This record gives sequence, C-alpha cells and structure tokens, in this order.
Amino acid sequence: MTKYILVSGGVVSGIGKGVIASSTGLLLKTAGLKVTSIKIDPYMNIDAGLMRPTEHGEVYVLNDGGEVDLDLGNYERYLNITLSKDNNITTGKIYKQVIERERKGEYLGKTVQIVPHLCNAIQDWIERVAKIPVDDTEEEPDVCIIELGGTVGDIESAPFVEAMRQFQFRVGYENFALIHVSLVPDMHGEQKTKPTQATIHALRGLGLLADLIACRLVSSTPLMASTKEKISMFCHVTPDQVLGIHDVSSVYHVPLLLQSQGIVPYLRKRLNLDALKITKEMTEKGASLEKHWKSMTTSQERLFDIVNIVLVGKYTDFTDSYTSVVKALEHSAFRVNRKLNLQCVDSSDLEPETQESNPAKYHDAWRALVGAGGILVPGGFGQRGTEGMILAIKRAREQKIPFLGICLGFQLAVIEWARNVLQIPAANSTEFEEQTADPVVIFMPEISRTHMGGTMRLGLRPTVFDPEAESWSSVRKLYGGAPKVWERHRHRYEVNPESVEKLVASGLTFVGKDEKGERMQVLELQDHPFFVGLQAHPEFCTRPLNPSPPFLGFVAAACSPEVLAEQCAEQLRSFKPPHTAHAMVSEDEIRKNTEEHVLGQGGL
Repeated sequence: MTKYILVSGGVVSGIGKGVIASSTGLLLKTAGLKVTSIKIDPYMNIDAGLMRPTEHGEVYVLNDGGEVDLDLGNYERYLNITLSKDNNITTGKIYKQVIERERKGEYLGKTVQIVPHLCNAIQDWIERVAKIPVDDTEEEPDVCIIELGGTVGDIESAPFVEAMRQFQFRVGYENFALIHVSLVPDMHGEQKTKPTQATIHALRGLGLLADLIACRLVSSTPLMASTKEKISMFCHVTPDQVLGIHDVSSVYHVPLLLQSQGIVPYLRKRLNLDALKITKEMTEKGASLEKHWKSMTTSQERLFDIVNIVLVGKYTDFTDSYTSVVKALEHSAFRVNRKLNLQCVDSSDLEPETQESNPAKYHDAWRALVGAGGILVPGGFGQRGTEGMILAIKRAREQKIPFLGICLGFQLAVIEWARNVLQIPAANSTEFEEQTADPVVIFMPEISRTHMGGTMRLGLRPTVFDPEAESWSSVRKLYGGAPKVWERHRHRYEVNPESVEKLVASGLTFVGKDEKGERMQVLELQDHPFFVGLQAHPEFCTRPLNPSPPFLGFVAAACSPEVLAEQCAEQLRSFKPPHTAHAMVSEDEIRKNTEEHVLGQGGL
C-alpha cells in the first residue's frame, strides 16, 4: 500500500509548504524509499500556463508539455524525479473531468454533486497518479507527498479538504499522515502561538488532525522551547510533533533542519515504514544521497570567492518569476566552488527613455551591467523591455562578457546580430512588430492563433549538434560530447528559416538544431569566451547535485576561461544526464496532449 503524506498550510499562504514537502520527500529518499509528489492548486485555471509570472511565479514545464505550478520544480529538483502534468491537480482539471463524465452519462442519471462525485474524482486521481513510476528504478513509489495549495479555510480549497478527510479512511490510518505548516509571528521578541492554535482548530473542525505541526518563523531565531510546549498543549500533540523551521542561509539546509528534529523516525513509526521492502541497493543509494547533500550544504558555508551574474529580465520585481533560472545558477555556482552574487536588472531601465524619465534608475542599471562577470537574458513574452535586453546582449558580445540567452534571450541575440553585424536596423520579431519588413524571428506555423492555453511548442524535445562544431563548441563539451541532447521547450516563435543562411554566412553559428535540421535551437560564437543562446529552457532540468550544462558553462566562464576549460573537461569525462532526459516523450505524444487540450476548448 502506498503511504501518503499531506502537507497543508494555515494562517497565510507562501510560507514554504513546497520546500517543506520537498525536504520531507528528500529525507525519505535518504532512507531508501521511492518518493513521488502531487501538488493541488485550488484555482479554476486548467493549468498555470496563462498566469502572470509576477503574480503566480514562473510557469514550470514538464517533459510531457504540462505547464504547472513552480512547486513541481521543487519536487523534481530535490527528489531527482520526473513528473507529469497529472501530478498537478487544479480545480479546473477536476471540474472538467467530472463534467465530461456527466456528459457521457457515466453517473447513470444521478444528481452530480461535490460530495460524493467531485471528492471521489479527487481521491481516484491521487491514487492513480501516486502509483506512476517517477525515477530511474521504474518502480511504483513507496510514498506520495501531497501538497495542498492555499490556506486551510479558503472557500476554493474546501472540496479538496473534504476529499482528504475521506481519503484518510479510504487508505487507512497507517497509510496517511498530515503535516500542517503554520506561521508563528515574532512580535518584538515574543513568538505568538494563537494563529497556530486557530488554524489547528479550523483543521480539526474540517475533520483532519495534524500529525506534525511545522512552525514557520520568518526570522533567524529558532522556535523557543516554551513556544513549542505551548503549541503542544493547546494543539493536542506531543512536543516531538512540533517542528520549528526558521530562516536558514539557504533552502538546501531545510532538510537537515527537519532531520535534526527527528522527522524521519517519527514518520517511520507513524506510517510503519519498516513494513516496506527496501532493497540493499536503495538503502545504499539513500545513504549516498544523504552524504552528498550534506557535503554540498557544508561546502556552501565555506565559500569565499564570488561570481557576479546580472540577470536582465522583464519580471524582476518578483523573484519567483525566475525560480528555476536562479536555482540553475546556484547549482552551477556550487559546482565551481563560488558564492553566487546575483543582481536582477529590469531591462526597461537600460533603455534611453528611462534616462530621460528616471536618470538614477538608468545609471544604476548600467552600473550593474558594467560590473557583470556574466550577463543572462531569460525567457519572457511581449515587447516591453526587449530593447533594453538587446542593448545588454550587444554589450556582452562586443565586450567579450560571458552571455547566456534563454528562449526570448536566444531570439533577441539573433535580432541583435542582424541589426548590428548584418546592418539590418529594422530586423525584429513578428511578436513585437507583426508587419516588420525584416522578420528574423517569426510565429511558428503549427501554433494555434486562436487559443493560447497549452498550444505552444511544449515539453521535452531533442537537439542535434552540428558535427563540424564538435572540436570547439563549449556547449557540446558541457553535454559530455553527446551528439543529441534533450531539453524542455516553451515557445511560439522561432528563428526565420529564410534568414538562417545570411545569419550563418556572417559568422553566427547555430551549433544545435531540431532532428529535421529545420529549426535553430542553439547558437554559439566561436571567437567569444562564452556566448550561447538556447531556444529551450535548460533550467527546468537542473539538479542541486547535477547542474544544467549550459548554466554550468556560463557560470564557469564568468569565473575565468580556466574554470570553463576545467568544467568542459570534467563534463566530457563524467557527464550524466538527469533522469528527465531519460524519460523521453515522443513528438507524437506531445502533439496528442496539445491537440486534446485545444480540442477541449473548442479549438483546432
């Protein structure tokens, strides 16, 4: 029987349920268990694909093209697993499924209601997805971590809370545990317990009892013994069931913080984990994971040398907009033994208009860019700020500053080259100027122009490297010299095939293309320390112990040419693709997923 651990939240949202859920899963993996995760998002959207990144954070993309909540990125990174779009449940998905079944007559004339039909659909979904293999063992997981988004007491989450109340009896006491994350405010040195008491009371009223109460303190002060005793007394749990999670130097320390408070022995006893058959091989893998994770977090604290990276983006007011990019940079910095000093610059601030309207902002932005060891331009949509990004790319190219362009950054690097090297001042993307006379980036012909949700070029796609660039291409060396690699994509626009010949003739090298050789996917300049652009989003496959190759090369180059050469040599010797690259999804399957999604909206 699969073991289930529900992670819910109280008092306020955004207090770290995702990191706590991921950290719990990681600790169970160190015990030799196979772990999967499900995120429940109680919003009406079918998926996260059309949400504003400054409101909801980045849209995380999975192998099968699923556009999901950023917490699934936490699960994949911490647990080194490969999830599918079904691992993200939304209210929109559940209602859509129930309504479609009702239209097919599957409820046999009954009145379809929240209870039992919707709640049963939620439970059935969880049980089905929890049994899908997600790691390189290709075996059914032992434990499923379920994170319930939002806050207990929200109207929109009520059906999911009721479904979980019923679910605990469906699977049995030994197979279901609940971790409730609650904010403990610090009021002038006094840690207040009333909000936690209130949320635990609300939870009980809904029929759920917390097995562990994770008290989140938004400060570096640990949970006081007196606070723990008070929460224990008024929330009907033992002191051992009260965990304190205060601010630590990085989120990678959270698993060790939970481990030090005995979460694994408690869950081992509460869920009777010893009854599960854990092979010697899995036990050894778990021990190795624990050793390497502790080594990584310990070495982090001893780093003194700094690598300065400037991210020039459109959504810099909300750092969650670029969560995976930041994580990929962090993982790469760990590998090259540097502390990451990341500055985020709003690309609009680099544009001449800002010099007139806000000179201080303009000069601060350019001062940051001038001091950059490396310049990164990430993905995004729309015209705002793109001219500032092009100025940043121009500086990186001309001043020989290491550069990495992702998705939009890749396309803008092509536009910058066309304007300033080919001397085509009107060169542009049809995304920004539909009737431009010189379109070097165009809308892909197979993409729907009437439906936006789930209709982009999405999911895991192959890139084939040009054999002629094998001797000098840093990117190919960083991928271990592999002739073909797999990364996740999310875009509607591509380099205009009609412009490729003149771009290449002028010295811009496309070292990676799609399998048909028609779509440009990786560019690299030969006479530059590191100037690389990728149409894909390699940040989605980064891992703390196995950083994304392009990001690793970029950060290494920002340190020095010697560090880059060292990392290229090391990758050629020992590069191992993350599990995501093994779980390959066929082009037909991605196309089928997209068509089903669009047809469900009346498209195509």
